Amino acid sequence: MKTTKTATILAFVIGVMAIIAGARVVLLNKGMPYFVIGWLPVYNLILGVLSVFPIAFLIWKKSRFALPLSIATLVSHSLVMIILLFAFMDVVSGFSLGAMLLRIIIWGIILRLLLLQKKE
Repeated sequence: MKTTKTATILAFVIGVMAIIAGARVVLLNKGMPYFVIGWLPVYNLILGVLSVFPIAFLIWKKSRFALPLSIATLVSHSLVMIILLFAFMDVVSGFSLGAMLLRIIIWGIILRLLLLQKKE
């Protein structure tokens, strides 16, 4: 049960952080002190909402969909990171790369916790 709670809290917190980062630019039209790639805040907002509402809830409920959705989220963040590194390396900010790396690490931890829970 402890692994489920931890994974749920991590998914919720990282989702809220992505919502705040994305909403600041997309909904509030607040500029950032660095160049922002146009689609990245929208991606952050969408994945943040998905992380908070269905995914964190499904993890908490130990749904059979929690693991596949967590894998999909980790893969999605990893693909975006690859795109940022190879297609936008000359314009992407270090803050954006750091935030995406943090998401990848946290979702890796969530995935590990879900796999541990599955063994129990």
